[in-house]
Amino acid sequence: MFRKTISLAGAAALAVTLGSTVGPANATTSDTARSTAACTLDLGSITAAGAQTARTITAGAPVSVGAVQSVPGVYPAGAVKHISTFRDFPVPEGGRTRSGMAVMGGALYETSYNLKTNGQIDPARPVVHRRIGGGWSNFRWIERSVEEKVSGPVRTTLYAQDTSGFFERWNLASNGVWRDSGGIGGLSTVKSMTLIGRDDFYESFLTNTRAGALMVVLVAVGTTYPMQTYGRTVRTSTWQVFEQLIATPCGPDGSLVLGIDRDTNSAYLYQFGHVGGTGTAIKSLGKVPGTFNDPHYFRYAPKIDNLTGE
Repeated sequence: MFRKTISLAGAAALAVTLGSTVGPANATTSDTARSTAACTLDLGSITAAGAQTARTITAGAPVSVGAVQSVPGVYPAGAVKHISTFRDFPVPEGGRTRSGMAVMGGALYETSYNLKTNGQIDPARPVVHRRIGGGWSNFRWIERSVEEKVSGPVRTTLYAQDTSGFFERWNLASNGVWRDSGGIGGLSTVKSMTLIGRDDFYESFLTNTRAGALMVVLVAVGTTYPMQTYGRTVRTSTWQVFEQLIATPCGPDGSLVLGIDRDTNSAYLYQFGHVGGTGTAIKSLGKVPGTFNDPHYFRYAPKIDNLTGE
């Protein structure tokens, strides 16, 4: 079981710092950004029946969506409450391996399985749900960040936000144990967060608020208390319509960002330049074909996942 040992007083102080940094500023959406016609987003979902789907969204003119591939029986029907990014990459013996994290029945699990070359689950490596710990009923979302280089894994970090707006982090130790490494309160107005940047010093999230602001939140890498967090405003309005943002790298330092509107079961694709402040270039690529009414959506990430959007 995870144990929360962060000082709430320290988290409150950090929340004040963050709030003063990301206050509203005048900005308008830019119509210019670098060409990214070949950029794609590998989108996954969990259906009501517990299947895991995959489709590729291509940032063309117009936006196009590839065929939906479905893997039935990954989860029990209706069991998943939250899902993280899934790693998905080929294995030497053929087929693919997938792994990610999910909350089911108030507990956190790591899910892993292999696919054969025909896209079906490999019976020799079937779906495994490894229980990590309980106490996850009051969380709004989870995200796992894996920084891996050619030389091997460097760090694995888990982030989550609870229903009060408290944003928390855990680091995976070398012995396989997850350890709480800080958090920050005061983010109750945030609707969703998506990871867009990762380096040796920071991991960066793009967030939208209920008031419509679009912000970038940087979390300093490390395990010391208190968790250091910084924020900048990217836009001040109109982004409240999306219940979820999902981002993927696009170009040397940009991102594709998918915004999912649960009220209309629709999604819109945006091309971002390198995310800084209010001068960030954002181009609307339009509505994505199809209906987005599955209970959960997420991104498939490669083994070496270079996030350079911030």
